[in-house]
Amino acid sequence: MNLPRILRYVVAAQLLFAAAALAQYKVASVSTPPDVPSSIQSLLDPQGAQVVDGHGIVVCEIWLRKSVPANPNPNNSSDVLYGSLAEGTFLGVLHFPAQGADFKGQAIKAGFYTLRYALIPQDGNHMGVNPYRDVVVLGPVAADTTPETALKFDGLVKLSRQASGTPHPALLVMGQVNGDTLPSVVKDDQGHWNLQAKLHGQSGDVPVAITVVGKWEGQ
Repeated sequence: MNLPRILRYVVAAQLLFAAAALAQYKVASVSTPPDVPSSIQSLLDPQGAQVVDGHGIVVCEIWLRKSVPANPNPNNSSDVLYGSLAEGTFLGVLHFPAQGADFKGQAIKAGFYTLRYALIPQDGNHMGVNPYRDVVVLGPVAADTTPETALKFDGLVKLSRQASGTPHPALLVMGQVNGDTLPSVVKDDQGHWNLQAKLHGQSGDVPVAITVVGKWEGQ
């Protein structure tokens, strides 16, 4: 092998390494968002988590609720990770500083969205979407006027369609927490990047993981 060819391999390897480094994500702190209704802002932890990519671009920001009500009927199903949370409960706020996307790959406009806990329905249309049924459903903050009230499934879908602009609600899946460092951004075994943070519940803290980079590759 001649020297120029060796140099080409070295340069290619360096470029691949640089690309891998830029694909990493990190977390930073961010203060309470000013552009959300006071009825929502009063429920939020003043310190949020900002997800930044390898180029220094902010992917999204999330503020979790200061205190989440306990679920009077916890779900102990094997395919549910966060059964201590009641379905329809307001969990926090997400901000996309630029156009983002949900786990289905639907384009979501820049702006602020409430996050409400839900479970993927157990039917043929949702098979294989995620190993676990836990999701957070996005709704425009201006349209979510009763954050202290848990919404029924139909109400969640109606609200979230205003975020997606399609018949399918906008959602991000949840996964298992990996490690003890919170908040953090961790790559899971599916190649998705999860924001891991601590949700403060009335019955104790609940570490949660929300997929913020990655989408379902199915149909």
